[in-house]
Amino acid sequence: MSATVVPLPPNSSSETTGFLRRMASMVSGRNGEMLLRAASLIEALTQRAMTAERLYHQQQEESTRHVELREAAELASDAMVSQIEALRAQLAEVTAAAAAELAAFDIERGKLLGLMQSAESHIGTLTTELDSLRASIDSFHETVVAVPIEVLRLARTQFDYLSAGFAGKGDVISQAMSEIGGFAIDQALTVKKTADKV
Repeated sequence: MSATVVPLPPNSSSETTGFLRRMASMVSGRNGEMLLRAASLIEALTQRAMTAERLYHQQQEESTRHVELREAAELASDAMVSQIEALRAQLAEVTAAAAAELAAFDIERGKLLGLMQSAESHIGTLTTELDSLRASIDSFHETVVAVPIEVLRLARTQFDYLSAGFAGKGDVISQAMSEIGGFAIDQALTVKKTADKV
C-alpha cells in the first residue's frame, strides 16, 4: 500500500519557526531553549519532508519510466517472437522445398543413370556388331578385288570382241566362256547401279 504524500503549505514552517524564535527571545531559561530547539527541529523536519517529497517524486517518475520501458520491451519482445515464428515458418517452407528438389533430383539422377547404363549396353552391342562387320568386311576383302568401273566396261568390250572372234573360228567352247565372262561383268555393273540408286 503506497503512502499518500501531502505537500506542505508554502511558508507555513518558516512562519512557525519565526514565531517560535520570537517567543524564545521573550522567554528566558529552559522554556526559551525548548522553543529554539522546537524551531530547529521543525526546520530539520521540514527539510527532511521536502527531501522525502522530492525523492518520492523522483522515484515516481523513475517508476513511470520503468513501466514505459517495460511495456516497450514487452512490445519489442512480442514483435521479436512474431518475427522468429515467421522466420521458422519460412525456414520450414525452404527446408520442405529443398527436400522436394532433392527428391526430384534423385529421381532424375536415377533416370539418367538408367539411360546411361542402357546407352552403355547399347554401345557394347553396337561395338560387338561393328567388330563382327569389320571381321566380315576383312574376310570379304580377302576374296574381292576393287576394280574401277571403266576397267570393267573395257573388259566387257574385250569379252564381246573375243566372243565374236571365237564364233568366227567356230570355237564354241571359247565363245561360251567369253560370253559367260561378259555376263558376269554385266551382273557386277547392274549390282553397282542398284547400290548407287539406294
